[in-house]
Amino acid sequence: MTTLLNDRDLQFLLYEFLDTEALLDRPRYADHSREIFDATLDTAREIAADLFAPHNAKGDANEPHFDGERVHLVPETKAAWDAFAQAGFLSAHWNENEGGLQMPEVVLRSAIAYFKSANVATASYSFLSIGAANLLRSFGMQEQKTRYLAQMGDGRFSGTMALTEPGQGSALGDITTRAELQADGTYRLFGQKMFISGGDHNLTDNIVHMVLARIKGAPAGVKGISLFLVPKYLVNDNGSLGARNDVTLAGLLHKMGWRNTTSTVLSFGEKGGAVGTLVGEAGKGLGHMFQMMNEARIGIGLCAAAIAYRAYLLTLDYARERPQGRRPSCKDPLSPQVKLIEHVDVRRMLLAQKAYAEGALAMCLYASSLFEDQHTHADPQVRRDAGLLLDLLTPVVKSWASKYGCASNDLAIQILGGSGYIREYQQEQLYRDQRLNPIHEGAEAIHGIDLLGRKVIMQSGAAYRLFRTAVDATLEEGRTFAGIELLSAGFTTPLARLDSVTAQLAQLQAGDPERALANAIVYLDAFGRIFAAWIWLKQALVAQRGLATANDADRDFYSGKIHAARYYCNWELPATLPQFDLLAGVEETPLTMQDAWF
Repeated sequence: MTTLLNDRDLQFLLYEFLDTEALLDRPRYADHSREIFDATLDTAREIAADLFAPHNAKGDANEPHFDGERVHLVPETKAAWDAFAQAGFLSAHWNENEGGLQMPEVVLRSAIAYFKSANVATASYSFLSIGAANLLRSFGMQEQKTRYLAQMGDGRFSGTMALTEPGQGSALGDITTRAELQADGTYRLFGQKMFISGGDHNLTDNIVHMVLARIKGAPAGVKGISLFLVPKYLVNDNGSLGARNDVTLAGLLHKMGWRNTTSTVLSFGEKGGAVGTLVGEAGKGLGHMFQMMNEARIGIGLCAAAIAYRAYLLTLDYARERPQGRRPSCKDPLSPQVKLIEHVDVRRMLLAQKAYAEGALAMCLYASSLFEDQHTHADPQVRRDAGLLLDLLTPVVKSWASKYGCASNDLAIQILGGSGYIREYQQEQLYRDQRLNPIHEGAEAIHGIDLLGRKVIMQSGAAYRLFRTAVDATLEEGRTFAGIELLSAGFTTPLARLDSVTAQLAQLQAGDPERALANAIVYLDAFGRIFAAWIWLKQALVAQRGLATANDADRDFYSGKIHAARYYCNWELPATLPQFDLLAGVEETPLTMQDAWF
């Protein structure tokens, strides 16, 4: 079977691109070693290959169904969940006193990439549960942690995030689910939530819903929203399961991808009110939930990277094996056909796939390294800077990986030709799975407005300046390497335009935010291209240094990295210039278009 990820690339990203071994000098990781990190990755790869990948197509073809009492999944899903939990991945990053292994975030996310590549639909249950448990760890009361956390860590309970409502998608400030305080300090919740992934299933004894609702009498808007823990089954003081809570499955939704993930409509309070307990402070629920949302945004980027990577590796194998046609210089119709990969246009498409898939994975792991520095670096200033930079880049990581993950999977189908869109080949399902990611955790416009309207101007542009300083440092280093210096030179004009357009639109926002943010998705894409080009330049620099002492296999690997960087910087980075022209001109055709004219 084609590998789920390129193991050599993962080693490169962890130990050459990011220097993950340096984390061993931090007190939190003093008992770890590179051997432990590698063993973690080996375990993830083995479980993903043996228990996740084999039922990827089966789960897609046999969607979850509800018999009126229970939701049923293909049985292999339960075996995969159990193996993931028993291996300790649900709580690997927790503190030892919580029952965890204190695994670095970047190592855990690298391991999880194998599961997402193998079977993103089955992997999503653990993805959501980890985020819900992290939310409980950060904001939950001790009583809540005692009652729920250990069970979430060992896989007896799973978790969800319940935000969206049938009448409200991304406009969370307008949600109508209400919570009523009871004499015993608990709340009764009433309302309906929609598109709740993992909202009901038969994998665990209980499901812990993290629900946004408005306490009765709270003000309108985001200041009136609070966060509640609402279990599917109530939990007794001794830890045993109690009565079924008033949370009802109103229906299963049927998606084009991730089909083995239950997508649910949940009703709260049809029989008197769903029992919930307040998490964190009243009125600060959306702020608390942003922890899980931002974690999920990087997580969706990693889903996109992993799916793109799987399709790339499968397509590369196909192109190397499939005879098809002859080179333009060959005029002999009786000559043997060449393999697909011998055709220049196929190599162009494979290069684009490589640039998107490997670039997205590098981008996500870089973001995870920022999260790591934000929480465990010894220097308080480095921690603050890492958090600020991660805040800036989160919408870019999520959106760029999702958008160009789709482009990569589209190319996979194109390279296979007619075989690409039939179900006998995995590329068809992978494309459908990938297409959900640009919508998961916010559409492009949401993140474009977030980036341009908030992130680049927050703290008077402090995060933006951190980004530019980091890019400039890489460019300065790149000017000293033969072959790389030309790639560094290619950044000069795009960066100057990014600076000027950012300043122009930031100033315009003060007086005319509608016009300033009308083309925010173009700004998001241009910013993402520059960010991706920087990530590739950083990889090329590491690869260039590695060539000096490389063996034959590593020489090919490093040369591939450098060539992918060259492709991205030569083909994709210049595409930002017409985007900046459009932004600088504040092109307003979509803004001035009127409803009646459609």
